[in-house]
Amino acid sequence: MLIVSPSVSRETFVCLKMQFQLESEGPVARRIVVANQKGGVGKTTTSVNLAASLAVMEKKVLLVDCDPQGNASSGLGYYPADQRENIYSVLFEPTKIRKAIIQTGVPFLDILPGTQDLVGAEIELVDKFGREYFLRELLEQVDNEYDFIIIDCPPSLGLLTVNALCSANEMLVPLQCEYYALEGIAQLLMTYELVRKRLNPDLAILGVVLTMYDSRNRLSWQVKNEVRKAFPQHLFETIIPRNVRLSEAPSFGKPVINYDIKSKGAEAYLALAQEVERSTTSNG
Repeated sequence: MLIVSPSVSRETFVCLKMQFQLESEGPVARRIVVANQKGGVGKTTTSVNLAASLAVMEKKVLLVDCDPQGNASSGLGYYPADQRENIYSVLFEPTKIRKAIIQTGVPFLDILPGTQDLVGAEIELVDKFGREYFLRELLEQVDNEYDFIIIDCPPSLGLLTVNALCSANEMLVPLQCEYYALEGIAQLLMTYELVRKRLNPDLAILGVVLTMYDSRNRLSWQVKNEVRKAFPQHLFETIIPRNVRLSEAPSFGKPVINYDIKSKGAEAYLALAQEVERSTTSNG
């Protein structure tokens, strides 16, 4: 049992609690936040298909949908109206998290679905003490039940994204092959450094994965070279191509490996999952 002084702050208590759990409960999940404040870079596509690909490798995976748009949820065939419990309904009651987790049609893959109500969570968290750690405390309840917890973020740097960054120990950055995306990643990395310095020193960069790559496009080739120069130690070898099947799969409520496992998109995400599974992280 963890006993601390009543004068200890919430932030200190959360850190002590996590350390205590790591020492007493054995292996815990690798918590990977998929983050990029720029929209349309393949963030949700990466979250859904990386989670499904890890599940195909018989890794127990929980996909956490922190985006009020709920696209990661609908991409697995779940829609907010289908069930009352979701991430918002249990965010402030972490012991009830199991009521909100749904088994998907993919073996080994569960989802904690998102909802439009998460827009209200941004406002409700503002005046909460230790507001950055609510998602972390929620996921601690099931941390030792999974091999991987994949967290999909909204395309912003608000409190939901900060909560996701504080709940993870690894950050994966999807980067679209265009120059505007390169400009946006600088702001994300500034936020990452602030979070790591002040809120979550355990957060490390897992890597940058290039998405929507078109080998026929000279710009894609140039962006790849620029990213390789900027992140020589953090760029995944796997590159996610532009692929029609990847775009079609969400409309059927399936990850691409369930929609067309022979497609280039499915092959790419399976390769990325293998790379993630054997990867190590660094705080550099």
